[in-house]
Amino acid sequence: MTKEEAIKLKDQGNAYLKDHKYDQAIESYTQAIALDPQNAIFYSNRAQVHIKLENYGLAIQDCDAAIAIDPGFLKAYYRKGVSLMAILQYKQAQLNFKLILNKLPGDKLTVENYKQCTNYLKRQAFEKAIAGTDHTLVINSVDYQSIQIEKSWEGPELKITPRKSKDGEITVEIDGLDEGYLKYMIKLFKDGGKLPKKHVFAIITKVYELLKKEKTMTEITLEHSQISDKLNDDEIIGGKKLTVVGDTHGQFYDLLNLFTKFGHVSKDHVFLFNGDFVDRGSWSCEVALYLYVLKILYPTSIFINRGNHETSDMNKTYGFTDECEYKYSKKIFEAFTESFGALPLASLINREYLCMHGGLFSNDKVTLADIKSINRFPTNGSTQPPKEGLAMELLWTDPQEVNGRSPSKRGIGMQFGPDVTERFCLNNKIRKILRSHEVRMGGVEEEQKGRLITVFSAPNYCDSTGNLGGIVNFEENKNYDKEKDNGEGYRDVNDSNTPWALTTETFEAVPHPDMKPMAYSKGGFGF
Repeated sequence: MTKEEAIKLKDQGNAYLKDHKYDQAIESYTQAIALDPQNAIFYSNRAQVHIKLENYGLAIQDCDAAIAIDPGFLKAYYRKGVSLMAILQYKQAQLNFKLILNKLPGDKLTVENYKQCTNYLKRQAFEKAIAGTDHTLVINSVDYQSIQIEKSWEGPELKITPRKSKDGEITVEIDGLDEGYLKYMIKLFKDGGKLPKKHVFAIITKVYELLKKEKTMTEITLEHSQISDKLNDDEIIGGKKLTVVGDTHGQFYDLLNLFTKFGHVSKDHVFLFNGDFVDRGSWSCEVALYLYVLKILYPTSIFINRGNHETSDMNKTYGFTDECEYKYSKKIFEAFTESFGALPLASLINREYLCMHGGLFSNDKVTLADIKSINRFPTNGSTQPPKEGLAMELLWTDPQEVNGRSPSKRGIGMQFGPDVTERFCLNNKIRKILRSHEVRMGGVEEEQKGRLITVFSAPNYCDSTGNLGGIVNFEENKNYDKEKDNGEGYRDVNDSNTPWALTTETFEAVPHPDMKPMAYSKGGFGF
């Protein structure tokens, strides 16, 4: 009877999975496993839900459990292979697919995934073989005089003037890049058009120049009627409102809707985009260029943190590489990659709120000064963050509700509990952590006893998740009483007498042209 009840729970989980009710599906499969822990199918099915939630580390654990029970269960090997691909462990993934093909040589999906692994490993080996000591950036090798504007271009003209410094670094001046160009560009993108390659190179190069001047941790402070403290040398002040935007993942039409609903970038309204603006969605080029043009027009009113998807390894897996090469060129993708390496890794808002894409650290002794001192421009010319250390953790880690630290459910990085967050905030005299990196069905979620906020801004992520998008706003707290502020508000996260008011807003997905996520991806290995 117990096994029959377990089968019913499994069937219930299958129904939840089909309806994209992932949390309920996991609960049903977990209950089935509790009743019958020797049924490999239950673990494999739960692994599939973890794949949908991008919890690849947990998916691999469930696949291993299924394989331990039934070493011949091919579906578990397949799902393990998919999960390993997702966290860029292509060699191990290839071994799992090879095992399947030894028994089912004609399985179409497995053949495709095996080829994808093989191609990735070959490309990786080739890139390693040709990598030399010449670290000349693509951005510094563009010959603007030799690039002709496409004959199909009917938009505004730009006068692009490159200048080379003594150390060979190229900067550009772009005359004609104004609000009129921005409006034309938006309409062009909505009509399915593209910018001239010469314009794209110039835009990326200009943004790279601007980003290089910013610190690894930008410090952004809004105007406040009751506070006139002296700024430190790295602090940028301006604006009356700041909006933090989480992952947008190439969802161009939802980004347009976000600005329409919540206001546009301006002198008074600062925006901070907290990483993962490319990959997954099939308008990643459009999103990146929109944000970059805004950065040129309003350099102190829009800030962009790096996410784990602003890295070439992730781009090759999740679509941006193929999209960029299809719409523009491989060289333009490489220029984007170089600009991603210049993106700041964190922002300190109003001196009290630390914002990064992923989360906190494996070491309690990390300080704000340590974050500021991370070198984004190593001497070896690499634009990729290291596989371990502070930069990796800023991009990859996730919160958990239990105290302490644990291995990552993703299979990369780690997870940190509310006690870790509390200690970090008190040690560094800040009130809250803001981060993104994970879908939240309500768009924004306050976690870890109020010390941490997750904001995710890609509604109906991948056209399948059904979540809301969210944003977080900072404005002057009109009820703030400076006389009652002892300067230690960071100690009590529930203290309402803070200079800044935080509000959250949500929005739904809007219609877009009929194009699936990762439409340009040559891999398409079935997440």
